[in-house]
Amino acid sequence: MSKLKKHGFLLSTSAKLRFFSSSTTAAIALEPHGHEQNPINPQAPMQTVPDCQFTRSVDPKFIISSLLSCRNIFQIRQVHAQIVASGTLTNLIVANKLLYIYALHKALTDAHALFNGMKERDSVSWSVMVGGFSKVGDFINCFETFREFIRCGMQLDSYTLPFVIRACRDRKDIVMGRLIHDIVLKSGLDIDQFVCAALVDMYAKCKVIDDARQLFDQMPTRDLVTWTVMIGACAESGNANESWDLFERMRGEGVVLDNMAMVSVVYACAKLGSIHKARLVHDFLTRNKFLLDVILGTAVIDMYAKCGSIDSAREIFDRMRQKNVISWSAMIAAYGYHGQGKKALDLFPMMLSSRVLPNRITFVSLLYACSHTGLVEEGLRLFSSMWDDFAVRPDVKHYTCMVDLLGRAGRLDEALKLIESMSVEKDEGLWGALLGACRIHKNVDLAEMAAKSLLELQPQNPGHYVLLSNIYANAGRWQDVAKIRDLMTRRRLKKIPGWTWIEVENKIHQFSVGDSTHPRSEEIYRMLVSLSEKLELAGYIPDTNFELHDVDEEVKVGNLYSHSEKLAIAFGLIATPEGTHIRIMKNLRVCGDCHSFIKHVSAITRRVIIVRDANRFHHFEGGACSCRDYW
Repeated sequence: MSKLKKHGFLLSTSAKLRFFSSSTTAAIALEPHGHEQNPINPQAPMQTVPDCQFTRSVDPKFIISSLLSCRNIFQIRQVHAQIVASGTLTNLIVANKLLYIYALHKALTDAHALFNGMKERDSVSWSVMVGGFSKVGDFINCFETFREFIRCGMQLDSYTLPFVIRACRDRKDIVMGRLIHDIVLKSGLDIDQFVCAALVDMYAKCKVIDDARQLFDQMPTRDLVTWTVMIGACAESGNANESWDLFERMRGEGVVLDNMAMVSVVYACAKLGSIHKARLVHDFLTRNKFLLDVILGTAVIDMYAKCGSIDSAREIFDRMRQKNVISWSAMIAAYGYHGQGKKALDLFPMMLSSRVLPNRITFVSLLYACSHTGLVEEGLRLFSSMWDDFAVRPDVKHYTCMVDLLGRAGRLDEALKLIESMSVEKDEGLWGALLGACRIHKNVDLAEMAAKSLLELQPQNPGHYVLLSNIYANAGRWQDVAKIRDLMTRRRLKKIPGWTWIEVENKIHQFSVGDSTHPRSEEIYRMLVSLSEKLELAGYIPDTNFELHDVDEEVKVGNLYSHSEKLAIAFGLIATPEGTHIRIMKNLRVCGDCHSFIKHVSAITRRVIIVRDANRFHHFEGGACSCRDYW
């Protein structure tokens, strides 16, 4: 406990107990019915523990009851002094309960002084101290106390180990986590359900999903919390399909799910983007009579919105009996990334009339909606009102939305002035928004400045290099393109490949650019040839500015026709009945040529095509897009 001693954390136990005994007991003896002045605040009455005048012979159950009735640290110290006076501190059960109450009230100075003075300690004593330090975020003393626990030769148990494992989780310290895992294996507690569940949670939060899954699969029994953690971890790491498989497995094994488990399932479904699975989950909730409370209801809103059904999301929102600021913010955000900025803004006065005050998340959602629908003046007014009307101080996310808003509108000078004037720390999202605006408006000089700041913050993100390379390519600066690609090669960075998914008959089909691996590839390419002839008559002209390679125009046109989103749509046209909606999802931003292509396809085929890309949703119908070409 060197750190504690260094900071004067530890008082001598006898001195501390003399203080408690003399001051507190004397106060009670002298004025049993009155109020003693508080030494910290002379004007405040001294708070005493009701009905706890101890006699010389005290029942430990009565002491424990008195401890449990304490509401603040002063009352705990009063009971502590009376325990010392009555001589019952030698009772290990009483001492442990006092230790626990101190830790519960985060009074770790008092807890540790008591712990150091205890002549007898058991595993409960050590568990309370390890857990107490862990809960207040004092991980160094948590680990040091655990080390002393091991050195004293006591048997490890399933109470102390989960606390120290959770400390590794909260620190995201995978090195220490693996060391603790080794200790678990040596102690033979690797089959204990609680210890294993804590390890799974630790590995999952440290994003070591393979180890978490391996440990999960080896567990002889799993509780609901472990299932919930594993489902959420898989979804968070991009393995939403595994989350769905786990959900199916849970149902097969007869595990009874609660609301929190369903929140993880709903979250995973939102990541999948499958409207079919979203409806299956909603049906499951309805059949099993789950109450759509604020947390679960908000998750379902988000799920439907991210699976492309904004109408279903609004229906759930309207049916929720209780809504908090997160529920309102989720619905506002949903309208925003579906390109319905006006509807997003219309919700704001409704929210205020419901006596729900906005928070930072609300304003991020509102400003995002403005930036993606070109509502510049509305966005400026909202940004100004944040502090003036609602005392919400703008952070870097709000500034990022404003830079995006001004940048998309072509007001790059204003965006740059805002960046230069802001007092909060700039991050990669902010510079990325400026760089994206430079791409739209082909401002190479400003793009270079933004890219320099961006690459200083995230030198290992290949997306930043690709975006700058694309800006150079659009300007015809092929030598600079070559330099960026050479820099990526030297830094061993690779461009993230583009993928597009489409769900047909409850099965996910995946396409990459130029893909010919699909069983129906020949039909798909024939459909593309047929479409190209009809599109040409309808006025579609391939925009080769989006094929950023220094090659002939004819080659560029050929490359454009094999983009993954076009292959997915062609498959959708041959694999789904006429008149049904086609829903696709892409991991990157849809390119401008594909956007134009899909608009024309929606007109000539009379199909509604819903595209979810990395940034937002596009709803194509009758030759128009919900974004109104502002994206």
